[in-house]
Parts: sequence; C-alpha cells; structure tokens
Amino acid sequence: MTEIIGVCGITCTECPAYIATQNDDNELRTKTAGEWSKMFNAEIKSEHINCDGCNTPGKKIHHCTECEIRACGIEKGVKNCAHCSDYACDKLNEFFGMVPDAKGTLDEINNAL
Repeated sequence: MTEIIGVCGITCTECPAYIATQNDDNELRTKTAGEWSKMFNAEIKSEHINCDGCNTPGKKIHHCTECEIRACGIEKGVKNCAHCSDYACDKLNEFFGMVPDAKGTLDEINNAL
C-alpha cells in the first residue's frame, strides 16, 4: 500500500478510519467511532467512519471536509504543509500540540526538500 500523508502531516494510511474503509471493516468502524466519541467529546457514529485519505479523491470523514488546515493546503496547491512557504504556521503549530507525530512527519519531508 502506498503511504498517504495528509495535508497536516497525519499518515492517512495508518488512520483507523482509512483502514476500516479500505477493508470494509465494520467492527473497526464501530470501535473507532466509540474511541473518537470519547476522545473528542462528540457523537461520532460508525457510519461516519469512511475515508479514502485527505488529499486523494473519494470519501472523507466529516472533520476532514471542514478542516481549516486541509482547506488552506488545497487553496495554496501544496501536497502537504511541508511544501508550503509558510511552514510551519501558527495554526499548524497549534495542531502539532495535539498530534506531535504529524510534526515529525512534516519536518522530515520539509528537511528533504
């Protein structure tokens, strides 16, 4: 499987929503919905757990359709934020506080450019 890095640096291909979608795994959808509902204090249903990756055609989980970081990357026409001339902006640095692995991924890509 080809690795998909989201605009924000999350590795989509390691995300349980992506994995559940690609494998049509309803048990993983239910488990992920329960975990994310608790984690984000939101009602997330198993039918919401469908995603083909942030920067690929196809289904997206609801959050990704509204994600300001993703929208910014699309507007700027960058593959991910590591390719942006404003890397790393305040919005992205705030996100890194919640998802530090994304920072490591984007830093590695940015350093290789």
